[in-house]
Amino acid sequence: DRVCTLRQTRKLGPARIGPVLGLPASTVHRILTRHGLHRLAWLDRPTGRPIRRYERSRPGELVHVDIKKLGNIPDGGGWRTVGRVAGAHNRQATTDQRKSCKPVIGYSYIHSAVDDHSRLAYSEVLTDERKETAAAFWQRAHTFFTRHGITVERVLTDNGSCYKSKLFTQTLTAAGIAHKRIRPYRPQTNGKVERFNRTLLDEWAYLRPYTSNDERTAALDTFLHNYNHHRCHTSLGGKPPISRVNNPAGQYT
Repeated sequence: DRVCTLRQTRKLGPARIGPVLGLPASTVHRILTRHGLHRLAWLDRPTGRPIRRYERSRPGELVHVDIKKLGNIPDGGGWRTVGRVAGAHNRQATTDQRKSCKPVIGYSYIHSAVDDHSRLAYSEVLTDERKETAAAFWQRAHTFFTRHGITVERVLTDNGSCYKSKLFTQTLTAAGIAHKRIRPYRPQTNGKVERFNRTLLDEWAYLRPYTSNDERTAALDTFLHNYNHHRCHTSLGGKPPISRVNNPAGQYT
């Protein structure tokens, strides 16, 4: 109990817990392994509790939905591409076409939906995270999953204002879909789309220097195709998400 308490409260390893309790590090490691605490990645950082992982049994039983906010890239490239001086100049030169005298960079909002069982993903780069935008995105995402033979039963979101709106819930209800929200401050519950967001940043948004926001946006379709059809997923036994889809090639309806 003392070994587990030190591990969960102070995040110490066997080499540091051992001297505190007068135990060999190898004994501490065996205790941690027996209780499933030997990997910090398996613990919830704030509470130190083991993360309870789950997976739905069939495609469409649960779809995770989330939004990732991402800074826009000025025309000609940002400072990571062309240096700080030229990047600052490009930032000032990028203006709103409707108000050409007003510099504007702002943010893009990447709306994503990930199927819990198959990890099949759908994303769009949109200009805001308002309730109308979120509801319209879900309708297009629903069409995407339907075309792949997936009947969506539940949608899980966080407690963002657009997802708490009546419009979003009514959009789901009209299609016979239940809307579930995570407990406040527990993003781990929506972990599959949160993990997808990390992959999205590493393998698309920050994969290479882009010279404009349009160039980065155009590269999203290629990333999604590779993610769904070719990228090996460790939780799927090294297979891509499309391998778990009911009707990947459209042979039946």
